[in-house]
Amino acid sequence: MSTIHCRIITPHGVYKEMDTTILNVETLSGARGILPNHVPVVTMLKIGRMSTVENEERIEYAIAGGLLYFRDNNAEILTDAIESKDEINVDRAVAAKMRAEKRLSSGRPNLDQERAEAALKRAINRIKIKGN
Repeated sequence: MSTIHCRIITPHGVYKEMDTTILNVETLSGARGILPNHVPVVTMLKIGRMSTVENEERIEYAIAGGLLYFRDNNAEILTDAIESKDEINVDRAVAAKMRAEKRLSSGRPNLDQERAEAALKRAINRIKIKGN
């Protein structure tokens, strides 16, 4: 069976390399499933769920957006942050959600609204994925 070799890179280095039979991602234009021998693609990823099938087991990840490059059954994902469902610390995610909500409701004039909203989306995504 054909597979996709996937390499996930964060600012801290290579997070993971694996072979998968399908790569499911959420792009800015909607959900996309990539199978072996898919046409080449470069697309932006949104904060959301990513899943793979590794060794016949579905693995889910919370991804903080990024870029996907796929060609010749090789996928590279560049992202600021990614965690597998098993790695997510739900208490930490809930605390991050509360901090982001507090910042957004503070009414501070120097608040970086876009950054606070992104932090809230990432926290909610992590909570949602851990819960499923």
